[in-house]
Amino acid sequence: MLKYFKVTENKVACWINPRDFGAQSQSLVFIHGSGGNSSAWSHQYSKLHKFFNIAAVNLPGHGKSGGHGKQFIPEYVLGLKEMLGVLKLESPILIGHSLGAAIALGFAATYPQEPSGVVAVGGGLTMPVNPDILEGLRQQPEVVMDLICKISLAKENRPKFFDALRTSLGQANIDVLSGDMLACSRFDLTGELKKIIAPTLVICGVEDKMTPPASSREIAAGIACAKFVLIEGAGHMVMMEKPSEFNEAIRNFAAALPQTLPTKKT
Repeated sequence: MLKYFKVTENKVACWINPRDFGAQSQSLVFIHGSGGNSSAWSHQYSKLHKFFNIAAVNLPGHGKSGGHGKQFIPEYVLGLKEMLGVLKLESPILIGHSLGAAIALGFAATYPQEPSGVVAVGGGLTMPVNPDILEGLRQQPEVVMDLICKISLAKENRPKFFDALRTSLGQANIDVLSGDMLACSRFDLTGELKKIIAPTLVICGVEDKMTPPASSREIAAGIACAKFVLIEGAGHMVMMEKPSEFNEAIRNFAAALPQTLPTKKT
Protein backbone atom coordinates (compact mmCIF):
# COMPACT_ATOMS: atom_id res chain seq x y z
CA MET A 1 0.00 0.00 0.00
CA LEU A 2 1.08 3.60 -0.55
CA LYS A 3 1.79 5.44 2.68
CA TYR A 4 3.01 8.96 3.35
CA PHE A 5 5.88 9.79 5.68
CA LYS A 6 7.00 13.24 6.87
CA VAL A 7 10.64 13.71 5.90
CA THR A 8 12.00 17.12 6.91
CA GLU A 9 9.44 19.52 5.46
CA ASN A 10 8.03 17.18 2.80
CA LYS A 11 5.59 14.30 2.59
CA VAL A 12 7.29 11.35 0.95
CA ALA A 13 5.21 8.54 -0.54
CA CYS A 14 6.42 4.95 -0.19
CA TRP A 15 4.86 1.65 -1.12
CA ILE A 16 5.12 -0.55 1.98
CA ASN A 17 3.79 -3.96 3.03
CA PRO A 18 -0.01 -3.95 3.32
CA ARG A 19 0.34 -5.68 6.71
CA ASP A 20 3.08 -6.22 9.29
CA PHE A 21 5.53 -3.66 7.93
CA GLY A 22 8.77 -4.17 9.85
CA ALA A 23 7.96 -7.70 11.02
CA GLN A 24 10.25 -9.58 8.60
CA SER A 25 13.91 -10.30 9.27
CA GLN A 26 15.15 -8.48 6.14
CA SER A 27 14.19 -5.22 4.50
CA LEU A 28 14.31 -4.22 0.84
CA VAL A 29 14.38 -0.53 -0.07
CA PHE A 30 13.72 0.06 -3.76
CA ILE A 31 14.88 3.27 -5.49
CA HIS A 32 13.51 4.07 -8.95
CA GLY A 33 15.23 5.62 -11.94
CA SER A 34 15.12 9.03 -13.62
CA GLY A 35 11.65 10.53 -13.77
CA GLY A 36 10.24 7.32 -12.32
CA ASN A 37 8.21 6.40 -9.28
CA SER A 38 7.61 3.43 -7.01
CA SER A 39 5.37 1.68 -9.57
CA ALA A 40 8.56 0.70 -11.45
CA TRP A 41 8.89 -2.03 -8.81
CA SER A 42 5.31 -3.33 -8.93
CA HIS A 43 6.48 -6.74 -10.17
CA GLN A 44 8.78 -6.93 -7.16
CA TYR A 45 6.73 -5.69 -4.22
CA SER A 46 3.62 -7.59 -5.32
CA LYS A 47 5.57 -10.85 -5.00
CA LEU A 48 8.23 -10.17 -2.38
CA HIS A 49 6.22 -8.42 0.35
CA LYS A 50 5.38 -11.79 1.90
CA PHE A 51 9.06 -12.44 2.60
CA PHE A 52 10.60 -9.00 3.25
CA ASN A 53 9.80 -5.62 4.68
CA ILE A 54 9.34 -3.52 1.53
CA ALA A 55 9.76 0.21 1.09
CA ALA A 56 9.61 1.36 -2.54
CA VAL A 57 10.32 5.05 -2.22
CA ASN A 58 9.22 7.92 -4.41
CA LEU A 59 12.13 10.35 -4.46
CA PRO A 60 11.33 14.02 -3.73
CA GLY A 61 9.34 15.53 -6.59
CA HIS A 62 8.55 12.08 -8.02
CA GLY A 63 5.31 10.16 -8.00
CA LYS A 64 3.16 11.41 -5.14
CA SER A 65 6.09 12.71 -3.07
CA GLY A 66 6.35 16.39 -2.31
CA GLY A 67 9.49 18.47 -2.65
CA HIS A 68 11.75 19.01 -5.60
CA GLY A 69 14.02 16.79 -7.65
CA LYS A 70 17.78 17.16 -7.38
CA GLN A 71 20.61 17.64 -9.85
CA PHE A 72 23.38 15.90 -7.93
CA ILE A 73 23.51 12.29 -6.68
CA PRO A 74 24.88 13.27 -3.22
CA GLU A 75 21.75 15.34 -2.64
CA TYR A 76 19.60 12.28 -3.33
CA VAL A 77 21.87 10.22 -1.07
CA LEU A 78 21.26 12.63 1.78
CA GLY A 79 17.53 12.52 1.11
CA LEU A 80 17.60 8.72 1.21
CA LYS A 81 19.44 8.86 4.54
CA GLU A 82 16.65 11.01 5.94
CA MET A 83 13.96 8.68 4.54
CA LEU A 84 15.56 5.61 6.08
CA GLY A 85 15.68 7.39 9.42
CA VAL A 86 11.93 7.95 9.25
CA LEU A 87 11.16 4.43 8.00
CA LYS A 88 13.20 2.98 10.91
CA LEU A 89 14.36 -0.06 8.96
CA GLU A 90 17.69 -1.35 10.23
CA SER A 91 20.41 -2.55 7.84
CA PRO A 92 18.25 -2.62 4.68
CA ILE A 93 19.20 -4.06 1.33
CA LEU A 94 19.22 -1.09 -1.05
CA ILE A 95 18.01 -1.90 -4.57
CA GLY A 96 18.39 0.89 -7.09
CA HIS A 97 17.73 1.11 -10.82
CA SER A 98 19.69 3.46 -13.10
CA LEU A 99 19.58 6.80 -11.21
CA GLY A 100 18.54 4.68 -8.23
CA ALA A 101 21.62 2.47 -8.71
CA ALA A 102 23.81 5.56 -8.52
CA ILE A 103 22.00 6.62 -5.33
CA ALA A 104 22.28 3.15 -3.74
CA LEU A 105 25.97 2.87 -4.57
CA GLY A 106 26.62 6.44 -3.48
CA PHE A 107 24.85 5.74 -0.20
CA ALA A 108 26.91 2.58 0.38
CA ALA A 109 30.12 4.54 -0.25
CA THR A 110 29.08 7.39 2.05
CA TYR A 111 27.57 5.26 4.84
CA PRO A 112 29.40 1.94 4.42
CA GLN A 113 28.18 0.39 7.68
CA GLU A 114 24.47 1.01 7.16
CA PRO A 115 23.19 -1.23 4.34
CA SER A 116 23.33 -5.00 4.74
CA GLY A 117 23.54 -5.29 0.96
CA VAL A 118 23.36 -3.29 -2.26
CA VAL A 119 21.78 -4.24 -5.58
CA ALA A 120 22.74 -2.04 -8.53
CA VAL A 121 20.46 -2.51 -11.53
CA GLY A 122 21.35 -0.98 -14.89
CA GLY A 123 24.04 1.24 -13.44
CA GLY A 124 27.61 2.30 -14.08
CA LEU A 125 30.59 3.97 -12.44
CA THR A 126 29.74 6.89 -14.68
CA MET A 127 26.40 7.39 -16.43
CA PRO A 128 26.88 9.92 -19.22
CA VAL A 129 23.76 11.27 -20.87
CA ASN A 130 23.77 12.40 -24.50
CA PRO A 131 23.58 16.22 -24.53
CA ASP A 132 20.97 15.95 -27.30
CA ILE A 133 18.65 14.19 -24.82
CA LEU A 134 19.12 16.93 -22.22
CA GLU A 135 18.45 19.60 -24.83
CA GLY A 136 15.60 17.61 -26.35
CA LEU A 137 13.80 17.42 -23.01
CA ARG A 138 13.64 21.21 -23.08
CA GLN A 139 12.67 21.53 -26.73
CA GLN A 140 10.64 18.41 -27.60
CA PRO A 141 9.97 16.49 -24.38
CA GLU A 142 7.30 14.19 -25.82
CA VAL A 143 9.59 13.03 -28.62
CA VAL A 144 12.49 12.44 -26.24
CA MET A 145 10.35 10.53 -23.75
CA ASP A 146 9.15 8.28 -26.58
CA LEU A 147 12.79 7.62 -27.47
CA ILE A 148 13.80 6.94 -23.85
CA CYS A 149 11.03 4.38 -23.47
CA LYS A 150 11.88 2.71 -26.77
CA ILE A 151 15.56 2.23 -26.03
CA SER A 152 14.88 1.23 -22.41
CA LEU A 153 13.22 -2.00 -23.53
CA ALA A 154 14.52 -5.00 -25.44
CA LYS A 155 13.02 -4.95 -28.93
CA GLU A 156 10.85 -8.01 -28.37
CA ASN A 157 9.43 -6.54 -25.15
CA ARG A 158 8.34 -3.19 -26.54
CA PRO A 159 4.83 -4.27 -27.63
CA LYS A 160 4.08 -5.53 -24.11
CA PHE A 161 5.66 -2.84 -21.94
CA PHE A 162 6.06 0.35 -23.96
CA ASP A 163 2.64 1.88 -23.23
CA ALA A 164 2.84 1.32 -19.47
CA LEU A 165 6.38 2.69 -19.31
CA ARG A 166 5.47 5.71 -21.44
CA THR A 167 2.43 6.46 -19.29
CA SER A 168 4.54 6.33 -16.14
CA LEU A 169 7.28 8.54 -17.55
CA GLY A 170 4.68 10.94 -18.91
CA GLN A 171 3.58 11.65 -15.34
CA ALA A 172 7.02 13.05 -14.51
CA ASN A 173 7.67 16.75 -14.23
CA ILE A 174 9.97 17.62 -17.13
CA ASP A 175 12.23 19.76 -14.94
CA VAL A 176 12.56 16.88 -12.47
CA LEU A 177 13.33 14.40 -15.25
CA SER A 178 15.90 16.79 -16.73
CA GLY A 179 17.48 17.25 -13.31
CA ASP A 180 17.69 13.49 -12.84
CA MET A 181 19.40 13.08 -16.19
CA LEU A 182 21.80 15.88 -15.32
CA ALA A 183 22.57 14.20 -11.98
CA CYS A 184 23.36 10.97 -13.82
CA SER A 185 25.63 12.77 -16.27
CA ARG A 186 27.59 14.29 -13.35
CA PHE A 187 27.90 11.00 -11.47
CA ASP A 188 31.35 9.41 -11.11
CA LEU A 189 31.88 6.64 -8.57
CA THR A 190 35.32 5.67 -9.83
CA GLY A 191 37.24 7.09 -6.86
CA GLU A 192 34.64 6.03 -4.28
CA LEU A 193 34.07 2.39 -5.23
CA LYS A 194 36.68 1.08 -2.78
CA LYS A 195 34.64 2.51 0.10
CA ILE A 196 31.78 0.08 -0.51
CA ILE A 197 32.05 -2.86 1.88
CA ALA A 198 28.46 -4.12 1.82
CA PRO A 199 27.79 -7.32 -0.13
CA THR A 200 26.83 -6.23 -3.62
CA LEU A 201 24.78 -7.70 -6.44
CA VAL A 202 24.95 -6.15 -9.91
CA ILE A 203 22.13 -6.94 -12.34
CA CYS A 204 21.86 -5.99 -16.00
CA GLY A 205 19.78 -6.99 -18.99
CA VAL A 206 21.73 -8.46 -21.89
CA GLU A 207 20.08 -5.97 -24.26
CA ASP A 208 20.47 -2.88 -22.07
CA LYS A 209 21.21 0.00 -24.45
CA MET A 210 21.08 2.74 -21.79
CA THR A 211 23.73 1.29 -19.48
CA PRO A 212 25.30 -1.66 -21.34
CA PRO A 213 26.46 -4.81 -19.53
CA ALA A 214 30.06 -3.62 -19.71
CA SER A 215 29.15 -0.80 -17.32
CA SER A 216 27.68 -3.25 -14.83
CA ARG A 217 30.68 -5.56 -15.13
CA GLU A 218 32.90 -2.61 -14.25
CA ILE A 219 30.96 -2.04 -11.01
CA ALA A 220 31.15 -5.71 -10.04
CA ALA A 221 34.87 -5.90 -10.82
CA GLY A 222 35.62 -3.03 -8.45
CA ILE A 223 33.82 -4.35 -5.35
CA ALA A 224 35.23 -7.26 -3.38
CA CYS A 225 33.19 -10.45 -3.85
CA ALA A 226 30.44 -8.67 -5.79
CA LYS A 227 28.07 -10.93 -7.70
CA PHE A 228 27.06 -10.20 -11.29
CA VAL A 229 23.84 -11.45 -12.88
CA LEU A 230 23.12 -10.94 -16.57
CA ILE A 231 19.51 -11.58 -17.57
CA GLU A 232 18.67 -12.72 -21.09
CA GLY A 233 15.83 -11.18 -23.06
CA ALA A 234 15.80 -7.92 -21.12
CA GLY A 235 16.89 -4.35 -21.66
CA HIS A 236 17.30 -1.45 -19.25
CA MET A 237 13.95 -2.14 -17.53
CA VAL A 238 15.04 -5.65 -16.59
CA MET A 239 12.95 -5.79 -13.40
CA MET A 240 9.81 -5.16 -15.48
CA GLU A 241 10.78 -7.21 -18.52
CA LYS A 242 11.92 -10.36 -16.69
CA PRO A 243 10.44 -10.13 -13.19
CA SER A 244 10.65 -13.83 -12.31
CA GLU A 245 14.36 -14.03 -13.08
CA PHE A 246 14.98 -10.69 -11.40
CA ASN A 247 13.10 -11.63 -8.22
CA GLU A 248 14.89 -14.96 -8.03
CA ALA A 249 18.23 -13.14 -8.14
CA ILE A 250 17.10 -10.84 -5.31
CA ARG A 251 15.89 -13.70 -3.14
CA ASN A 252 19.07 -15.73 -3.69
CA PHE A 253 21.22 -12.72 -2.83
CA ALA A 254 19.22 -11.92 0.31
CA ALA A 255 19.26 -15.55 1.43
CA ALA A 256 23.06 -15.50 1.50
CA LEU A 257 23.14 -12.51 3.86
CA PRO A 258 22.98 -12.69 7.67
CA GLN A 259 19.43 -12.35 9.00
CA THR A 260 19.09 -10.55 12.30
CA LEU A 261 16.02 -9.69 14.38
CA PRO A 262 14.67 -7.21 15.13
CA THR A 263 14.85 -5.37 11.83
CA LYS A 264 12.84 -2.34 12.90
CA LYS A 265 14.52 0.19 15.17
CA THR A 266 12.85 1.17 18.42
